[in-house]
Amino acid sequence: MNDYKILVVDDESRMRKLLKDFLTKEGCIVYEAGDGMEALEIFRGPNAIDCILLDIMMPKLDGWEVCREIRKTSDVPIIMLTAKSEESDELLGFELGVDEFITKPFSPKILLARVESILKRTKGLNAVNVISTGGIEMDKRAHTVKVDDELIVLSFKEFELLQFFLENEGVALSREKILNNVWNYDYYGDARTIDTHVKKLRSKLAEKGKYIQTIWGMGYKFEVD
Repeated sequence: MNDYKILVVDDESRMRKLLKDFLTKEGCIVYEAGDGMEALEIFRGPNAIDCILLDIMMPKLDGWEVCREIRKTSDVPIIMLTAKSEESDELLGFELGVDEFITKPFSPKILLARVESILKRTKGLNAVNVISTGGIEMDKRAHTVKVDDELIVLSFKEFELLQFFLENEGVALSREKILNNVWNYDYYGDARTIDTHVKKLRSKLAEKGKYIQTIWGMGYKFEVD
């Protein structure tokens, strides 16, 4: 966790201090914002943020609005901190490109584990760094995706989902298998989360979205014509 730059966005100073103290002890560099406007200013500043811990209910701009703005230009991992765990909130968040939800109150150790897991997958390197098929090119090291040589912006989870599809081209994948591999075994959400992400991913892939085929009653298969 050394030197990872984490942006903590919460209007409660006590919560920000708790998270900053804990993450700093783990070697992270922590930036604080007390509202959405300040969060965007820091994010757009000179420091390359590696992960954002984002509260929903905040003055000036709430977490949803901050997420919308960031997703226009960046796929930086976003973990939403929420005082309520409503399915509708999670579905909205995933539509906007949120990568994880953590409900308050939470254990700092659980939060750290989530942050560490995301950062390892984001920053980790693989011997095969570029996957190319059907006009889609994914560079795992640079964390970029091009469709017909045009760069597209994907959220962290959309990128992971597409990577899983590309690495399993032609294989029928159940929703459970996708959840276990993309969202990890400790994810307790609804399998409909996958459908939400697939819908948005298809849209971003434009005509290439047809490669993600629905297998009714089971899941999905990525297959190039």
